[in-house]
Amino acid sequence: MKFFIDTANLNEIKEAYDLGVLDGVTTNPSLMAKEGIAGKEKVMAHYKAICNIVDNNVSAEVIATDFEGIIKEGKELAKIDDKIVVKVPMIKDGIKAIKKFSSEGIRTNCTLVFSPGQAILAAKAGASYLSPFIGRLDDISQDGLEFIAQVRLIYDNYGFGTEILAASIRHSMHVIKCAEIGADVVTCPLSVITALLNHPLTDSGLAKFLADHKKLTRKNSRFKIRN
Repeated sequence: MKFFIDTANLNEIKEAYDLGVLDGVTTNPSLMAKEGIAGKEKVMAHYKAICNIVDNNVSAEVIATDFEGIIKEGKELAKIDDKIVVKVPMIKDGIKAIKKFSSEGIRTNCTLVFSPGQAILAAKAGASYLSPFIGRLDDISQDGLEFIAQVRLIYDNYGFGTEILAASIRHSMHVIKCAEIGADVVTCPLSVITALLNHPLTDSGLAKFLADHKKLTRKNSRFKIRN
């Protein structure tokens, strides 16, 4: 499974990268705004700064919702760096644009996906990644994890090459369950990634090992003094 971090914060991206498990980054206009990044030139420069940190897979989202606008923005984003994956919304013109990008060798991430039918269309159009928003489905009392399982089955049935990128991850158990189901990628905040490090038995075990080592060190020190 690939791990992407869902943020536009350079410090968080660097911390996740330094952890040694980061495979990519996903961003969106809301995350850019959260970092105070506004204006085309600043946004483009920020994407380049992200690309300079990570090895690959930086999803950069278009703002346009019409075919011509999506194509224009997507090509501009793709020129920033070979690591860019153009993030396109699940709408009619978005699917058309994904097909066009695919034919020109530009990688895409089809975002805001909430149904198996949408997942099929994205794969048929040649999307590199599909982003099902499982947390948002949970918010409206639908089973986001079951949706991932449905898409996994469909894609396996027909050999679709589109990778399932589980998005809107809310907690570490989402990550574990997505791994069990067979999602290719999860994208989540840094806090969710680091939460995977934690277990109370790890903490208590380490505390005991250190305490025992301290006792042994003191005992050896007293023995040396007497001799």
